[in-house]
Amino acid sequence: MGVKNMKKRIMALFLTMILSLGLLGCSGGDSATDGTETSGSTGAGQTVQEQSQDTVDPNAEIVLAGYRNLAPGEKDGYYCSKILYVWEPLITQDETAAPIPCLAESWEMSEDGTQWTFHLRQGVKFHDGSDFNADAVIANFDRMAMGVKSSSFYPLDIDAHYPNLDTYEKMDEYTVRLTFTQPSPTQLYNMVNFGSAIYSPACFDEEGNFNGICIGTGPFRIRENVLDEYVLLERFDDYWGDAAKAKTIRIKAIPDADTRFSALKSGEILGVIDLNAIPAALAMELEGSDDFALTTTKSTMIRFLTVNGTKFPFNDVRMRQAVSLALQRSVITDELYYGFGTPTTNILNYATPFYKEFPVEENLEKAKELANAVLDGERVTISYLYNGNEAAQKGEAELIASWLSEIGIDCELMPMEMANMKEEMKQGEYGIARMQQGLSNSEPATIFRRFMLTSGDHNQNYSLGYQSDEVDQLMAEASAALDMEVRTACYDRIQEISTQEFPVIPLFNDKTLLAYSTKLTGYDAKLYGIELPMVSWAQ
Repeated sequence: MGVKNMKKRIMALFLTMILSLGLLGCSGGDSATDGTETSGSTGAGQTVQEQSQDTVDPNAEIVLAGYRNLAPGEKDGYYCSKILYVWEPLITQDETAAPIPCLAESWEMSEDGTQWTFHLRQGVKFHDGSDFNADAVIANFDRMAMGVKSSSFYPLDIDAHYPNLDTYEKMDEYTVRLTFTQPSPTQLYNMVNFGSAIYSPACFDEEGNFNGICIGTGPFRIRENVLDEYVLLERFDDYWGDAAKAKTIRIKAIPDADTRFSALKSGEILGVIDLNAIPAALAMELEGSDDFALTTTKSTMIRFLTVNGTKFPFNDVRMRQAVSLALQRSVITDELYYGFGTPTTNILNYATPFYKEFPVEENLEKAKELANAVLDGERVTISYLYNGNEAAQKGEAELIASWLSEIGIDCELMPMEMANMKEEMKQGEYGIARMQQGLSNSEPATIFRRFMLTSGDHNQNYSLGYQSDEVDQLMAEASAALDMEVRTACYDRIQEISTQEFPVIPLFNDKTLLAYSTKLTGYDAKLYGIELPMVSWAQ
């Protein structure tokens, strides 16, 4: 089947799906009707859709939804996502991903780059009423020092966020000093958001796990958390900054995209948040509506193909190059994702200030030559794993398989649950897998370390088989460099290598795409989710 016919068939499938979903949305979806507390209730016995905009109680509960548990709970290293605004970091980021103050209001680096001194914000309270101070920060570092804690978001790993950390100490009630064994001029980038999350020490048990609902300093506190159903947030009235505009926000976990879309159209929920909030094809149905709006911006997420570099044929760099050259990335982003993506061959996401742009080369004839040299005129059959819970990935996989067929690779498409996919990848029982990765902070070394160092966790767990003496040397040189120009030059070269040797094969940089009811205001997409404290009823 030709690429043009393949595209037409995929678009027809999308249109059929959208039309059927439109009928579903008119039927009211899966709204709760058990007569108790209805998640779509305003507290006055009306659904959010029934209540007129003129009579909305500004304190009425706002109901949103994401595809996963945004508060996985006690067993998660962070308990909940940063986008809930329950916990806060020492350092956050602006819209360019540059570090800016949060719980640390100022800092300075020593001349040799081995010491960072942080001056903490005063007058801040945790949700339990205790004071945020240097003792609390030290308690959080003690917890991180106990070892890596897994998370649905990013690993809580002191070595990843504080490489070469030697000591951490309290200087006075509101001053903390970190000392490193090597110059660390980019340490602030390591500490952004998930790199410096702070909680009340009272919510840790002896092993550093949460002993109940997490206690942060954010504008929202968690009132109730029912795993796989919802997390209920309420405004924290003693917040040190500007108060959240909404009194309570309930965020449901609705894994299925079709069900989320129906819930949005029926008024059961008022908006979707988090990654994969709404498929682009469904978002297009809302475009131009008076009842709904879309918001989009850059995302910290990159979508890519991993290849099993421990086995033939992807243990040969020429085959990885051939795959990249055969891909028509702009067809994927324009036809399947309606322009909500930017083609790339760079392993580093474009949201970090260190991102370097490279041309995206497409050359089928060159791809055929490289692949033929590896396959010696033969064909090879490989398994192609993809997330069966993402509607667009099936069409994407079919397109990519059609292109790879032209260079001698026959793909067996295998939709799977993500957990099963990762297990197959770890065992090395696959050929290609469709994956995604976000930025836990703004420091490029975090991504390079995970994917491009021989010891990197993703390099090993995804069976990438990637090894480069030059990358190892550049990473060591960057780690020891105090001069930011030297460090940046190392990062630039590593990015260039990633576009030539393809430890993974990037597809596109994602865009945050969210949809919401026009009954709300302040619903603006950010690099990572939305600024939840700004969301309120439109008056």
